[in-house]
Amino acid sequence: MSRFEDTQPDLMAALASRGYRVTAPRRAIANLVGNKQDGFSVEELGDELPWVGRATVYRTIKIFLEAGVVCKLATLDGSHIYSRCELDHHHHHAMCVECGSVEEFGTASIEGLISVISAGIPGEVVDHRLELFVNCGLCPANAGE
Repeated sequence: MSRFEDTQPDLMAALASRGYRVTAPRRAIANLVGNKQDGFSVEELGDELPWVGRATVYRTIKIFLEAGVVCKLATLDGSHIYSRCELDHHHHHAMCVECGSVEEFGTASIEGLISVISAGIPGEVVDHRLELFVNCGLCPANAGE
């Protein structure tokens, strides 16, 4: 079973709960995002759904971001990819630099470390992100090692 097998209802609910009509293009985007195992760009989604307007793809991903069912991640080269969120609480990401897989993780020790660090910073820390770039060891690019 895919770790995201039941995500399409969450994606569709994100649209409906915000008052958006569930149109065929939005349903196609939700299906595609729900089946993604790796990080993806909006451009890739558009290429895979050529009959859906680019603006619709961008707007739909923005809705998913606002709903917390998709995360936006910075890559090593400064570009952005998106990943379907599995965890419904604050979490971090490990991204394979070879195959593009994205894993979520969240630990109390990281949050504790952020609290210690924030005590030494003037002002209030309002948010933080931690993205680890890894060689996952599971992808074909690393299979021979």
